[in-house]
Amino acid sequence: MRKKKIPLRQCVGCQEVKPKKELTRIVRSPEGEVFIDPTGKKSGRGAYVCPNFECVKKAIEEKRLERALQQSISDEIIEQLQGQFK
Repeated sequence: MRKKKIPLRQCVGCQEVKPKKELTRIVRSPEGEVFIDPTGKKSGRGAYVCPNFECVKKAIEEKRLERALQQSISDEIIEQLQGQFK
């Protein structure tokens, strides 16, 4: 019997490669909105982050999240993201 392939993604905070299900997806929709995608299936450009505050903080401070989403992120959205991961 064949083993099922587990999709891997890299966290933009700590740069570690982990299984996709262990990470949280942050999406930039085609309209330009940035939000957390709990299902991992919404359309738009996505970036993956470990579900802990330190990784999110590092991704925001070093502008890795902005680079991954190819868009600047407003302070309101940054506060929402940090609030959800505390």
